[in-house]
Amino acid sequence: MARLNVNPTRMELKKLTARLNTAVRGHKLLKDKSDEMVRRFTEIVREDKRLRDAVEAELSNTLKQFSVARSVTPAYSAEAAFSMPSVAIEAECGIDNVMGVEVPKVEMSARRAEGLPYAYAEITSEADYSVDMVTALLPQMILLAVTEKKMRMLADEIERNKRRVNALEYVMIPQLEETIKYIKDKLSENERAAVVRLMKVKSKA
Repeated sequence: MARLNVNPTRMELKKLTARLNTAVRGHKLLKDKSDEMVRRFTEIVREDKRLRDAVEAELSNTLKQFSVARSVTPAYSAEAAFSMPSVAIEAECGIDNVMGVEVPKVEMSARRAEGLPYAYAEITSEADYSVDMVTALLPQMILLAVTEKKMRMLADEIERNKRRVNALEYVMIPQLEETIKYIKDKLSENERAAVVRLMKVKSKA
């Protein structure tokens, strides 16, 4: 590790010692923050997996139900019925804070119209079940999207924090320690040289 290019003086030694102490404290704080962020990230990953498994299972059932509905419903009637919204989702978007990282927060409210948005005489009951299933699934899909976005943003911040920790641990702190050692050695050498010169002066007096 290359040392810093500084003058070996006591003033510089004092400055570098203060910088080293600050770097060590900063490294500990960042390491603790990183550990806590990893813990929170793990919790979000578990929640994301739970939501994804539930949504994928429900989505698979919904798509099967839609396939059944399309097979027993005339194509033009199915297209017209399925293109009409059966529920209105109102999402209030905000910002949440996770260990200093601003992540999205969404609060949803669903407002469903009276009955289904088509004439019952034109559409089969299979289509009714399909619309009900996808209506119930929509809020979960939005929640899954928010959770995955939160997970990605936290993962990016963990990576950035890890780079800072590594820069302090493997570059800055060793560099400061080596430079401080160099200055101390140089000051000790200068002191010994000064003592030798003083002894020579005394011996000649």
